[in-house]
Amino acid sequence: MNLIGKIIGNRYEILEEAGNGGMATVFKAKDHVLNRYVAVKVLKDEYTTDSDFIKRFNSEAQSAAGLSHANIVSIYDVGFEEESNLYYIVMELVKGKTLKEIIKKDGTISWKWAVNIAMQIASALEEAHKNGIVHRDIKPHNIIITEDGVAKVTDFGIAKAVSNSTITAFGTTIGSVHYFSPEQAKGGMTDAKSDLYSLGVVMYEMLTGKVPFDADTPVSVALKHMQEEAPEPIQLNGDIPTAVNQIVVKAMQKDPNERYNTATEMLNDLAKALKDPDGDFVIIENRNGQYTRVMKAVDDKNKGKKKKGFFAEHPKSKILIFILGLILLFVIVFLITKIALDGGISKKVEVPNLVNLTLSEVQEKVDSLELKIETTEAASSEVEEGRIISQEPPFKAGDKMKKGETIKVVVSKGPETNPLPNFVGSKIEDVRNSALEIGIELVEEVQNNNKVQAGYVVSQDVTEGTLVKSGDTVKVVVSSGTAKTKVPYVIGMDEGTANATLVNANLKTKVSYATDNEKENGKVLSQSINSGEEVAEGTEIEIQVNKVENKSKTIKLVLEKVPAVVSNSSNTTSEGSNAVTITVVVNGKTLVGGKSAKVGDTDVDLGTVTGSGVQSIEIKIAQGNMTKTIKKEANIDDWGDNSVWYIKE
Repeated sequence: MNLIGKIIGNRYEILEEAGNGGMATVFKAKDHVLNRYVAVKVLKDEYTTDSDFIKRFNSEAQSAAGLSHANIVSIYDVGFEEESNLYYIVMELVKGKTLKEIIKKDGTISWKWAVNIAMQIASALEEAHKNGIVHRDIKPHNIIITEDGVAKVTDFGIAKAVSNSTITAFGTTIGSVHYFSPEQAKGGMTDAKSDLYSLGVVMYEMLTGKVPFDADTPVSVALKHMQEEAPEPIQLNGDIPTAVNQIVVKAMQKDPNERYNTATEMLNDLAKALKDPDGDFVIIENRNGQYTRVMKAVDDKNKGKKKKGFFAEHPKSKILIFILGLILLFVIVFLITKIALDGGISKKVEVPNLVNLTLSEVQEKVDSLELKIETTEAASSEVEEGRIISQEPPFKAGDKMKKGETIKVVVSKGPETNPLPNFVGSKIEDVRNSALEIGIELVEEVQNNNKVQAGYVVSQDVTEGTLVKSGDTVKVVVSSGTAKTKVPYVIGMDEGTANATLVNANLKTKVSYATDNEKENGKVLSQSINSGEEVAEGTEIEIQVNKVENKSKTIKLVLEKVPAVVSNSSNTTSEGSNAVTITVVVNGKTLVGGKSAKVGDTDVDLGTVTGSGVQSIEIKIAQGNMTKTIKKEANIDDWGDNSVWYIKE
């Protein structure tokens, strides 16, 4: 449904689409009541038929609306349009970029800025958790960095209001696979600690430019969250301070009990890291769940008098024993040193870092260390074909292993390829889901189309069946339906003006002609579709133009009586003559020139006029040096053919 230009809730005018997510579409809108711009999140059609989902959606949105914090995008209103079945949330409109956009552009973020952003996110989560709300979808896409550098957490609309630790809503896992916690991946219980795990993943990506786990399918990523250990951030970016690295490691512990208990605890460690970046204040449990403990020395309670011994009775033997002791000590020190240099009783070597090396480079390195190698292959869109994706045991500075032991490595066979489906004729929502499953980037171009229903794909730039890999881009053209236009009013216009007016309104014209002697010739008499009606662009409008056939007629002009030009008792000029000369001009052209007559003559023939329409007659009578002019106008169409027009003075 196209909402652009529509008003919902009798106050929010939808201006433009601002974003599109899995559950909802976000629009920029204007609140005409408070005269401000807002963001309106509209729930997608496929979710509006689930009554249980709608109940949860409304209750959670209303709970989130109660949050007021500088680092949380405010929710102003929650509503429902019954006529169009629209469920929507009205939120604060924040100007800025998402954290994901910043990471994509910059690659990595300086550790100080990353810590600062993480503190703002943690502060927002602290407020939400205190109010019993778990976000459950913390990711860079849901964090907006304003132009002033303030981090704003959004999308609390899918959070779950809780009084106790709660389970995933609607029987499915909500969240983005690269950022959710192991317990979310399992579909089990989630609480505030799940948000802290996701925040740890966000910090990891800010500091390294990469997510800790990636694969070609969402299921594979989820399994990695549950089963694998991510390389510590400091291994990918040596500029990360120790304390910052440890904060990320603790937040991303797979066992929730080994993470930070609250957002407040994590916030405190982040603040300490800014002051003491290499400090040793982050407490992380060992793998077996035990802390390192310091044992007190045991006091000797059996103090008493010593019995006189062998050396008291044989004092000279002390020298011999002392020399033997020195020799024994030298042998022991020599053996210990040799064992240490050789890597132990069973010789040990440092675990090499094989990630991102080629298989030949790996073979050369493990041979030199007298180790063995075991390989398996896996698809990867991140690691070049033939290079190592991961190793077991993983590389960690200082870790050792025995010579002859085996390192298991996973070799990239490049991105997984899939035949591209035929998207043409499919709903764009289904196409987006398919693109997500095979990992391709979808570029959408919206165009008007009179033949394809709005929201369906018209064409694609990559042919169906072409093998594509994760990360490839496919462009699709999506129909916005038939473009509409209003029919203008053209009755009374001349044919050319009417045609131009309709063309400017993106309409076609068809001209027919009719005769109406009571209407002006050449003007539009009627139009096939009334003005103001909304029709598809390109619709043909028939206009009927008045075409009056004017028949030519001949009229005889007769001057009823020749008047005198000068007035005196004798009706003569000063020379005593009553002769005159008559000139007749019709429509600016001379009809009769210098016709002789006398004052008082009657029925003087002035010739004939042939034509149609209005005729302008000018009769000039010259008598001596004086002239009199008679002007007349008449419509020749009002006369019968060959009629006589008697002209009087």
